[in-house]
Amino acid sequence: MKTLVCISNVPDTTTKISFINNDTAFNNAGVQFIINPYDEWYSLVRALELKEAAGSGSVTILHVGAADSEATIRKGLAIGADDAVRIDIEANDAFAVAEQIAAYAKDKGFDLILAGKETINYNGSMVGGMIAELLNLPFVSMATKLDIAGTTATVEHDIDGGTEVIECALPLVLSTNKGMAEARIPNMRGIMAARTKPLTIVAPIATEQLTTVASFKLTPGRTDCKMIDASTPEKLIELLHSEAKAI
Repeated sequence: MKTLVCISNVPDTTTKISFINNDTAFNNAGVQFIINPYDEWYSLVRALELKEAAGSGSVTILHVGAADSEATIRKGLAIGADDAVRIDIEANDAFAVAEQIAAYAKDKGFDLILAGKETINYNGSMVGGMIAELLNLPFVSMATKLDIAGTTATVEHDIDGGTEVIECALPLVLSTNKGMAEARIPNMRGIMAARTKPLTIVAPIATEQLTTVASFKLTPGRTDCKMIDASTPEKLIELLHSEAKAI
């Protein structure tokens, strides 16, 4: 089976966020970037598990981004991907990213295309579905379990009040969620092998950026907590009426 795993380059979860250019751009200075956890822990690791169980196949990772993301891509190779592709364009719009991925994948014969359910910086949850639409392939969102038998995929994902089990013929596009697999840590052999695994740089196709950023705004910090004595519940009711903000 031939699998494509789409990965994003995102700030580490411990990053102190700030913006520049009148709050229209993220400040990259001093920021440690990582593979988007949903792409790494669930999409990539599950793809590797399926390849190992079958005893054959290939796993390619693909990233849409500039050259400064290549250290992140090499980590994906160290975890176990066979090869990697970087489409050489800044990823500033979800649809443009999906178009780049679809254009690359359309004639490569991938049986399975995986992406995390969302990135941890933008939380858009759009790219997977867009790829499927552009390639005219079936799509299952936020999958928590995936098994392959021949050319049929059995997929589970959570729905209100339970879990839905779906059978789909390959090829297929999935966005993955927690539960799909457990994280892997690259070992020394994988890290050394990653240095020589192929990383192909692909020129982007012409795409239209459909969205632009007006501005970014940090979420408000935590405010002081007011403690109300249990003997004066009426004070809590008073504060709820006078000071509490509607959510």
